[in-house]
Amino acid sequence: MKRIAIVLVALFSYSSAKSETPQSCDSLVYCQGELLDTVQRSKIFSDSKTFVDMSQVNAVNKTLDNFNKLMNSTNNNPTRDEVEKFVEENFVSKGELEEWTPPDFKSNPAFLKSINNLVIRDFARTLVSIWLDLGRKVKNEVNEEPDRYSLIPLPNGFIVPGGRFQEVYYWDSYWIIKGLLLSEMTDTVRGMLENFLSLVERYGFIPNGSRVYYLNRSQPPLLALMVGLYIENTNDIDWLRQYIDVVEEELMWWLNNRVIDVEKDGVKYTLAHYASESGTPRPESYSQDVNTCLSYQDQTDKENCYKNLKSGAESGWDFSTRWFFDSAGGTNTNLTGIQTTRVIPVDLNSFLCKAFKVMGELYTLVGNDKKSYQWQEKSASWQKSIELVLYDKEDGIWHDYDMVLSQPRKLFFPSNFAPLYCDCYDTAFRDEYGSKAAKYFIDQGINDFQGGIPTSLEQSGEQWDMPNAWPPLQEIVILGLKSTGNLDAVKISKTFAKRWIDANIRGYISKKDMFEKYDAINSGEYGGGGEYTVQTGFGWTNGVALSIIDTYYVNSDKYKIARRR
Repeated sequence: MKRIAIVLVALFSYSSAKSETPQSCDSLVYCQGELLDTVQRSKIFSDSKTFVDMSQVNAVNKTLDNFNKLMNSTNNNPTRDEVEKFVEENFVSKGELEEWTPPDFKSNPAFLKSINNLVIRDFARTLVSIWLDLGRKVKNEVNEEPDRYSLIPLPNGFIVPGGRFQEVYYWDSYWIIKGLLLSEMTDTVRGMLENFLSLVERYGFIPNGSRVYYLNRSQPPLLALMVGLYIENTNDIDWLRQYIDVVEEELMWWLNNRVIDVEKDGVKYTLAHYASESGTPRPESYSQDVNTCLSYQDQTDKENCYKNLKSGAESGWDFSTRWFFDSAGGTNTNLTGIQTTRVIPVDLNSFLCKAFKVMGELYTLVGNDKKSYQWQEKSASWQKSIELVLYDKEDGIWHDYDMVLSQPRKLFFPSNFAPLYCDCYDTAFRDEYGSKAAKYFIDQGINDFQGGIPTSLEQSGEQWDMPNAWPPLQEIVILGLKSTGNLDAVKISKTFAKRWIDANIRGYISKKDMFEKYDAINSGEYGGGGEYTVQTGFGWTNGVALSIIDTYYVNSDKYKIARRR
């Protein structure tokens, strides 16, 4: 029976492979083809990412030749055991990365001395020490024979998220970099930025992560913001002058590939959405995607299902009812209803609005006033579109917009607060916007959650839904509300800053780990759901915690004196 099942799968896969849709990448081992399909559908590993992160024992041509011999010797019908033996003989789970100690690591950066609360200070010191556990560097072998690996070579050492994520991730790195800058590790930050810039120079954009199977999608566009943070901390204008056009190139990729006309009340606006063009299963979640899209019989529908899964992964919210629709356009709790591309997301457009503004400021620093003006104008135009398309005056908050039904998605998500975090609204009315956002927060019942701000109010079993509380979303809401200066908003931000740090400390004391996500209901418990078990480390969790501690627990006057020393 096993042989019959596998041969049916192989025949189905062969017919599907003739589609003209763009593949995940060119690799016939890690991104497309019969080898990948056969191995991943055999479900040797509980996590599909395990296989595509393995290194090849031999050169790629030898690997493919050995696979062809397997298929010929088994009449294109290998058993699961035979597939497992092939993998054991031709792949190995090591050899890509080496542990790396950042040379600029400091165990006692200046801001720690300015934390008066001893419990918080000790916790922050622990967070700083974790950078040593997360340092990695690509081995020379990957540069010498890149086709044997799914890992993309990078020139400098870097900080990884942790757990199953042993490569660079795009939007994770924004909060990691915030934490590293507080830790005075500017050399490490510069190296990580140069890694990203090298990706832009090679591919024209920054992929989801530094694996070839991620070359079909990006992640939230935060490069310009990372560069802005680095320049703010170092004033390294010579470095900026060398790379500023590459930073601009990355933003242009978004404008050229992810922008769409949106109609509201008979008027067309230009905004962005997540939209991978690759209609095949994600190699790192292959069997899950095949299962999710199995119900679609028409090949075009099946490809659209895969495209929407990849677009959901591009959003960073993989996955959430934020992207799920039923036949009437309402919310669906089933992943098969994913339609990411029909959504105009609040946070994506806010990040772009802020990135355009920062781009303008960066060009001012290098003396290019013409480009500075162009980017500032682009930011102002984007802000206006966000206001007119996404802001709901009645609710006092921004909502995602459904392009198919031409109406807002009136659901609670922390991303609704992103324009506050990015200063992408009319800041002359900060207090008014802050007051309305605070009221919306309370009216949605979010104040009742003791473990953090939930990702949604839907319990779908997906990891970007209730009850999970994700670190970057905490910062977006907490610092966004704080920035308005409104008394009610500031009060909420202080309350949830304390609740979040308390939850992180409670969890660390209990489990001796930092988690990628937490439970909004049970303070200190880790989150769950989705395609894999909760991961520890954890890069962006540490960065967000350090950022919030720096904002709410540091004696600013004492800190200024310490930094001058």
